Amino acid sequence: MGSSSRGRPPHGEIPEFPMSVNLHTQRADPAPPPPRPGRHQSRSRRRFWSQLDLKAAPYFLISPYFLLFAIFGLFPLIFTFWVSLQDYGLAGGDASFTGLENYSKLLADSDFWNAVVNTVGIFILATVPQLVLALMLANALNKRLRGRLFFRLGVLVPLVTSVVAVAIVFTQLYGRDFGLINWLLEFVGVEQHIDWQSAKWSSWIAIATMVDWRWTGYNAIIYLAGMQTIPKDLYEAASIDGASPRRQFWQITLPMIRPTIIFTVFVSTIGGLTLFAEPVMFASNRMDGGATGQFQTIAMYIVEQAFRNFDYGYAAAAAWLLFVLILLGVGINYLFIRRIGGAK
Repeated sequence: MGSSSRGRPPHGEIPEFPMSVNLHTQRADPAPPPPRPGRHQSRSRRRFWSQLDLKAAPYFLISPYFLLFAIFGLFPLIFTFWVSLQDYGLAGGDASFTGLENYSKLLADSDFWNAVVNTVGIFILATVPQLVLALMLANALNKRLRGRLFFRLGVLVPLVTSVVAVAIVFTQLYGRDFGLINWLLEFVGVEQHIDWQSAKWSSWIAIATMVDWRWTGYNAIIYLAGMQTIPKDLYEAASIDGASPRRQFWQITLPMIRPTIIFTVFVSTIGGLTLFAEPVMFASNRMDGGATGQFQTIAMYIVEQAFRNFDYGYAAAAAWLLFVLILLGVGINYLFIRRIGGAK
């Protein structure tokens, strides 16, 4: 009995087994390796540069224009306003602050208002026919015709011609005694020769035709580029519906190129109100605009006050009033074009 009970556990006790024979023990999966410290940083860096490229790159690409404008546009504008508030001499060392005195004198100056009237008159006579002729010319060049490329390039020839050469030719055309224009008028029955430089209306017409000859082709090419973007399907559908070419022009072409028209109106307004080269050359390089200032523009008046009378403060005040006049002209033309185009 003693031998049979050897090695048995006492009654009521659970036998202990070694860990090596425990078959129910489950082996745990190995833990994932810790992330590399540089992977998260490189991903964040790539995300940062991607966001920077997406948001900052457009501002970086357009920044040269604004930097150049700040240097050559904004700074001269502010400096001119500062000069306009002073009695500013030639050297600038004897400048004295006068406030709005230059502006009050300028608003009471009859010569300045004469220049304003001349500028607005020439601007109206030059701009309205110029844009209308440019529209008609662009519409004609948009048709199918032989030598279309030749004619499209030909309308740009006046633009590349020197303004001095244009002024010399037109001065001869509008000569009083031997000018071609007076000869043509005499041919149709007007016997009395017109002295084109002696009166307002005649000098305005001469300068306006000079401006129109130079810039009509430029505006026509811009209108033509706008017309090329109009889908041809619109014209085909209008033709099927029985719309005439004239109605297609008014109902399709003009509304579709309205942004282009607004652009040309803006550019023509700025160019017309700052007109300088053509009337100066028409007056044989004089700044007075004729014996009585009959075609002196605001730009000519500013140059006369600054470089002949050496009154820089007064000229700067006139330049700022010209800037205000341009803003008013652009705003009025913009509202007018929007109303004509039927914009809400």
